[in-house]
Amino acid sequence: MPDVTAETYIDLDTYPIHEMDSMRYQALLDRVRAELAVDGCSVLRGFVRADGIERLTAEADRTAPCGHRSFNRTNAYFTKDDPTLPESHPARRFYDRSNAFVPADNFGPDSGLRAIYEWSSFPTFIKAALNEEKFYPYADPLADVIINVVEEGDGFPWHFDTNNYTVTLAIQNGTSGGAFQYAPNLRTATEENFDNVSAVLDETSDEVRTLELHPGDLQIFKGRYSLHRVAPVMGPRKRYVAIFSFVEEPGMVGSPERARQLYGRVLPIHLERAGQRADALID
Repeated sequence: MPDVTAETYIDLDTYPIHEMDSMRYQALLDRVRAELAVDGCSVLRGFVRADGIERLTAEADRTAPCGHRSFNRTNAYFTKDDPTLPESHPARRFYDRSNAFVPADNFGPDSGLRAIYEWSSFPTFIKAALNEEKFYPYADPLADVIINVVEEGDGFPWHFDTNNYTVTLAIQNGTSGGAFQYAPNLRTATEENFDNVSAVLDETSDEVRTLELHPGDLQIFKGRYSLHRVAPVMGPRKRYVAIFSFVEEPGMVGSPERARQLYGRVLPIHLERAGQRADALID
């Protein structure tokens, strides 16, 4: 089998992320930074070439049966219901959410996604684009590189992210639907702006933007302060999106509870980091 390298997937003619000393690199970096500064979202169209997407789609088709699906009801803040608040308050408005994630240990040395994630030029560029000082690969063996699988009728309801940013790659769209919608900078670190959030939930806001992502598009998105959702997918074709995870501290892994919720199982490293006995592992 030929070596799997990021260079065989990424359109480096358009996105020279490996040429850090070049003017083209600086122009690209300036453009992405400017877009992130305006509304917390930047899309690199066709970041992965068409032939690379064909291979990644085959990879997603092969691994999709390994995905773990979970169902829950959640509000935009991922918090529990607070009966002290009015029923109309956005924190008391809950929606169905269905997730299916293919865990990272399904993407080994022959994985194109892993090749992109582990190529040094990729995280170096993302770190620079985000202006993040603390930026490390996620050490969780179930979660550093994953694929989100969305089937007909599924989507993500309106929510704010609990982390500062996400880095995702569109691999395959559903037959229809599945648009990414967001209301940029709807809240701040000091002001929740509940009235504006309610307007989005009520579908009366004029601040919502709709973004059609296509296979090969890389999205860098700051979702902590921008309310966003993925509209329901329609038709028999699954929606595949790869998620590349980076964190603020080296060696970080998820909690056992989060691993079990998202991936249906835990590994000894999750228990050890949580101070639990490895013999408590039950899958």
